Amino acid sequence: AMEGGQGYRNPTEVQMSQLVLPCHTNHRGELSIGQLLKWIDTTACLSAERHAGCPCVTASVDDIYFEHTISVGQVVNIKAKVNRAFNSSMEVGIQVCYEDLSSGKQWNVCKAYATFVAQGKLSEMKLKPLAPQTEEEKMEHSIAAERRRMRLAHTDTLKDLLTSSPLQTERENGECNTVVPAGKTRVESVELVLPPHANHQGNTFGGQIMAWMEIVATIAASRLCHAHPTLKTIEMFHFRGPSQVGDRLLLKSIVNNAFKNSMEVGVCVEAYRQEMEVSRRHINSAFMTFVVLDQEGQPITLPMVKPEAGDGERRHREASARKKIRLDRKYIISCEQTKVPLSVPWDQSNKVYLSYNNVSALKTLVAKTNWVLATEIEKVRMYTLEEDKYLSFRIEMTLCIDAKQAFFLLSDLRQRHEWDSHYASAKLVQQVDADDMIYHVLSQTVSQEKKPQDFVILASRRKPCDEGDPYVVAFRSVSLPTHPPNPQYTRGETMCSGFCIWQETAEITKVSYYNQAAPGYLAYVTTNIAGLSSDFYVTFKACERFLQKNKDDVTVGLQNL
Repeated sequence: AMEGGQGYRNPTEVQMSQLVLPCHTNHRGELSIGQLLKWIDTTACLSAERHAGCPCVTASVDDIYFEHTISVGQVVNIKAKVNRAFNSSMEVGIQVCYEDLSSGKQWNVCKAYATFVAQGKLSEMKLKPLAPQTEEEKMEHSIAAERRRMRLAHTDTLKDLLTSSPLQTERENGECNTVVPAGKTRVESVELVLPPHANHQGNTFGGQIMAWMEIVATIAASRLCHAHPTLKTIEMFHFRGPSQVGDRLLLKSIVNNAFKNSMEVGVCVEAYRQEMEVSRRHINSAFMTFVVLDQEGQPITLPMVKPEAGDGERRHREASARKKIRLDRKYIISCEQTKVPLSVPWDQSNKVYLSYNNVSALKTLVAKTNWVLATEIEKVRMYTLEEDKYLSFRIEMTLCIDAKQAFFLLSDLRQRHEWDSHYASAKLVQQVDADDMIYHVLSQTVSQEKKPQDFVILASRRKPCDEGDPYVVAFRSVSLPTHPPNPQYTRGETMCSGFCIWQETAEITKVSYYNQAAPGYLAYVTTNIAGLSSDFYVTFKACERFLQKNKDDVTVGLQNL
């Protein structure tokens, strides 16, 4: 793909094309997912090593959803590139599609994100940063910081859900008469790590371990339903420690829970060196979701699972929680921005994903390259961007203020009425955590129903991850059961708006405000651009005065930030 300039190609991009041969397939002539995982891991690792300039090992892999099965004789095309380098780890984005040679058509199979860690000579190795060039690269680079934050919060999200709410079991016994004791699905298998399974430094390939895990998980799933299962999802997981040539890997798997049409299989990998060794090293655990398809390719109803007492019951409960979290994550994150309803219901278990969605929607808007300067009045610039029925604005000004001070003042919506005449008041209704707040905002704007508007807004703020990153404050509508629409007001909705604040020099800060207007706004605006720009000008001049006036009073607040 020749994007962004003449013959430009990302320097970290690596491509692999493989012809699917009978030796790569299962008994149905479909490419085994284990083999695909090996190819994905190799391509991604080579991309990471191209950037790091030294050997790398797989640290973690995000959720992978497999959309299609691939048949013998087809070609698998894998493309990997480094999205962002942190201190010693990198996020690699991987795109997998397959090609039918007789028709020349291509289909997407999956998209994956993996993290790799550099294994340089120095224990404290600092990777060089990447300079993203194209719009897509800038967007992936910016949002990589959000994905990293989400990976780190993953275990807490599960804990929160298990402690905060009793999970509804999805199945009623009436649907299915068969109950299978979980113990009957248990699989234990051992593998000896040989040189072909490892890199030239003797570390076992992550993809090889994943392939072995997929085999034992498939056997466990088959024991539940006495049929051949199809793997649909591998849940986000990370490698806890390295494994080397000469290790014996003990793989254990069991069906944790079966829902109506899908089941979760847990797999755990431990390593030991000698037969006599008592202590085993936990390499990783993963959760895989399988379905069983009938002749028409539709998922069949599965038997129920009776968990083993103790640990089995805990895993059974956690599988239900993971299913909810996975659906939330898939719905909020992989859904195109324009398809997510404006006000997603906020709750404790999806707060991490809503925060991610809020910030990444704004970062996507910031990375766009086709902004057009509409007006400039006394150094307040207004840009517009038209894209599939949506009109977005960007208001930009440079100020003599510290970026951190501006960030602190602009992220608190309770102060916004002091400079924005569209705001009547804002009340903090929920302090989600240090970075996320939910406000109930009353607007001065009167709706068509001749009533004032109100909003329930999630404000998510982020400090820079690296030098050159802006401070970010993102806003989007959410719905809260405690604040249903009130007949006195017309409930308004904001899809995506917020501030990006860059420290340009020691004294000068660039403040940009972004707003994506809902469809139907386009016709109104194009006829009214002059009125709109003078409105923005008045508002942002007031914003500038507000920031200058209050910048010295925020020192105490900044110390708490």
